[in-house]
Amino acid sequence: MVTFEVGCTVQTFAPGLDAQPAGFELLVCGERPGVVRTADGLGLVVDHGLAALADADLIVVPARYPHDRPPGDAVVDALRAARSSGATVASICLGAFVLAYAGLLDDRPATTHWAYSGQLAGLFPRVRVRERELYIDDGDIVTSAGLAAGLDMCLHLVRRELGAAAAARIASWNVVAPHRDGGQAQFIPQTVPSVPDGTLAPLLEWALGHLHEPLPVTRLARHARVSERTLARQFRAQLGVSATQWILSQRVARARELLETGDASLDRIARLTGFPNAEALRKHVRRHTAVTPSTYRRAFRERHR
Repeated sequence: MVTFEVGCTVQTFAPGLDAQPAGFELLVCGERPGVVRTADGLGLVVDHGLAALADADLIVVPARYPHDRPPGDAVVDALRAARSSGATVASICLGAFVLAYAGLLDDRPATTHWAYSGQLAGLFPRVRVRERELYIDDGDIVTSAGLAAGLDMCLHLVRRELGAAAAARIASWNVVAPHRDGGQAQFIPQTVPSVPDGTLAPLLEWALGHLHEPLPVTRLARHARVSERTLARQFRAQLGVSATQWILSQRVARARELLETGDASLDRIARLTGFPNAEALRKHVRRHTAVTPSTYRRAFRERHR
């Protein structure tokens, strides 16, 4: 397996780490307990065998090598049984091949590292491979793109179970964005390389502090001291989305935190997050979460009583 991907999972879910929320117990499992040599040449101590998967609510499968060789029957059987018992099964990077060999991705959307998307589609024609996604949540099956996208997926799973505020705390401790916009298309090498004129980090930080204010592209470009065309190119190159799409996603994320953590009215939340009115807030929260703000708030609180 890949040490980095194991690290992403541990850094998100392991008990005792700073900013790690209550609610998760992490076990490291393998075909046989003992020391496993990782693809990076390090030794990883595995304390539990596959029997531990029988009681799991969430199973995260990292990449393994060789990725195109079928896993052992015991692994396939354990994953299938856990899924049948109601566990959510997730994969990072080439871990999607393990899920595919187990038949868990048949007739479902899935992603993996962009460099191996074609191979996944070729070996498993029933899998609906989506090359451009950072991660895909299909309910009980969740898959992510390569390497660092595993952290995006893990934060998403925390957000799904414990809410946006909990995921934001973990992201802040790990010095990463709570949610990266765009897909892995922005990381696929281009025939003609496009070099951004500069990092967007200072502008993004400034924009997050001014979400309650109007933020048209003209104002963003003026603050960044670039033309609107240059700004559009930077957003596409660095984030894979337009400036308008990024601002909207951040406003929705902030609104979700406010819905989870307080009793502010929808009108007040709309003002605090830069939406023109409560109706606009309802529209965009529903588009991102599939439920109304009131339903989201009620469901979140009922889950965490």
